[in-house]
Amino acid sequence: MLGRKRPEPEVDNSDEAFSPQAARAGAALRLTVSFMLVVVVAFLAVEGWRTWRDYRAAFAAAHDSVTNLARATAQHAEDTIRQVDVVTAALSERVEGDGLQNIDIPRIHKLLVQQSAIMPQLHGLFIYGPDGQWLVTDKEVIPEMPNNADRDYFQYHRTHEDRNVRIGEVIRSRSTNDLIIPISRRLNNPDGSFAGVLLGTVKVSYFVDYYGDFKIDDKGALVLATRSGTILVRRPFFASVVGKSLVNSVIFKNFLPTSNQGVAEARAVIDDTERLYGYRALTTYPLVVEAGLSRESIIAPWRRDLFKTGLVLIFLIAILVGFGLIVLSQLRYRMSMEKQIRSAHQTMRDMALTDSLTGLGNRRRLDSALAEALRLAKRQGSSLAMIMLDVDYFKRFNDKYGHAAGDDCLRAIAVAVQKTIKRPGDLAVRYGGEELTVLLPNTDNAGAAQVAQAILEGIRALGIEHGDHPLGLVTASAGVATCQPAIEDVTPAMLIKAADAFLYLAKNTGRNRWCSAATVPA
Repeated sequence: MLGRKRPEPEVDNSDEAFSPQAARAGAALRLTVSFMLVVVVAFLAVEGWRTWRDYRAAFAAAHDSVTNLARATAQHAEDTIRQVDVVTAALSERVEGDGLQNIDIPRIHKLLVQQSAIMPQLHGLFIYGPDGQWLVTDKEVIPEMPNNADRDYFQYHRTHEDRNVRIGEVIRSRSTNDLIIPISRRLNNPDGSFAGVLLGTVKVSYFVDYYGDFKIDDKGALVLATRSGTILVRRPFFASVVGKSLVNSVIFKNFLPTSNQGVAEARAVIDDTERLYGYRALTTYPLVVEAGLSRESIIAPWRRDLFKTGLVLIFLIAILVGFGLIVLSQLRYRMSMEKQIRSAHQTMRDMALTDSLTGLGNRRRLDSALAEALRLAKRQGSSLAMIMLDVDYFKRFNDKYGHAAGDDCLRAIAVAVQKTIKRPGDLAVRYGGEELTVLLPNTDNAGAAQVAQAILEGIRALGIEHGDHPLGLVTASAGVATCQPAIEDVTPAMLIKAADAFLYLAKNTGRNRWCSAATVPA
């Protein structure tokens, strides 16, 4: 409302002052609870820090493990391919030097057999003519009318003059039905024209056996793939996985383009398992290795330790809480007794300060509150307002309807007044008989007038029948007095007298209205 400021809440220290023992018991209770909380928080903080440290240590150890695994598998793959590269390079120089037309098949066959015997990774060595026909191999028997002109590696070398070794995707051998990785190079005639293909094939099972010797978790993975993302070998090994692409995986999309080696946490595109991967691209050949440990295997030991620590921590906290509860129960019992005493005291105090008919404060409550309100308004430099109410023609109402109805009427009016004043600092009291008083701290004349108008409207809105009233219903009149104790010497009696004077002015000028200094001509 206009001109009404929110008052400071009243502070009543009478209860605390009533029992110093209760205050000390409350302080002891707060101290005990605070101590328990500090100890529990300290336990949790220390264990939380240790748990976080162990969590980081688990991933640091896993980081080192996958890095070492990636380095070992990359070195193995490079050594394996380099041996085949060196052998095929030497063989191609000899074959091209002799010329494919003059090739000594028995001698070359013997040489291929010797080389294949000393290289366990080899599935076979093969020389093809320009038409794809098998010329010589390390095998004892050449299949009838063998021709590999349809193979991807043969078609590549026939159309590309590149003399470097080429690592192809996994294929199935036509002679043994094994899965093999073709490692091939082009053979040229003296004039540089295409003369055929020299092929060395590496057994996929060679890598599978090697990867199987590593002690990794059941959900771990070791992968050998081409730089383009095609899987050559994977542990765990499933033939259906060979040849699938990793080009959309996190490592191939986000990490390999910027770094040839590193560690990354990613979810596998093959089996949707979340792992910590160490990856490394070979420097000599277009291959990539990945070594992954599942996130579950990394955190499982840490989780077990966390569970054990949690049980110990819960046990310690339970002991502490049990001890604390014993202390608290004693304190609560003491505080309960003090509370009962304070409650009894408060009840007696409320009874002494409350009007039994209306439930509002009584004259004694007004005397106490008014003195305090004047003191507070003087200190704060604020305004203080009082409204004095009187029910119009109330004696006639009692004479016509009886005192019981009169009591009901006063109770209804008290409820209407109480609903109108909503601030915690406002106070409504029964001053005596049919007179009520409303004390409004921190309120100027305009604000008090608005409250008075709202109260009168609320009483009329009750619609209580009054046959001996000119309007036929119960109304009230009000007097509004305001003061500023900081700049004028005002006593409680002076403020009450002023409000009472304006009340009688309102009654003498027609009732069912309010009057204040603002409504009286100067």
